[in-house]
Amino acid sequence: MNDPSYLNTVAEVTIAPSGQGEELSTYVAQVIRVIRESGLPNQTNAMSTVIEGDLHRVMEVVEEATRVLAEQGYRTGVSLKLDIRSGKRDQIHEKVERVDRILGGENR
Repeated sequence: MNDPSYLNTVAEVTIAPSGQGEELSTYVAQVIRVIRESGLPNQTNAMSTVIEGDLHRVMEVVEEATRVLAEQGYRTGVSLKLDIRSGKRDQIHEKVERVDRILGGENR
């Protein structure tokens, strides 16, 4: 299935409130819940979350996740990086696998 209007997007996003102290896990968990419930492939690590899907849908999810905190009155910071490639899919896994193959299959 090759949809010419589909723009595969891998997004790295960090969304967090400002001025809420040094531990933000409770706030970040609210954001991550929205991302996970979106149904888009995603991976969370200690610094950010990677999301993959069509550009339009990825941006919708980023907005929905941002609103979770902003609509509670928190000043909310968003850091967003996008890699957009037409004709690609499953880059969230394939990119890592490609590097692992280059390294000879070593574990990270």
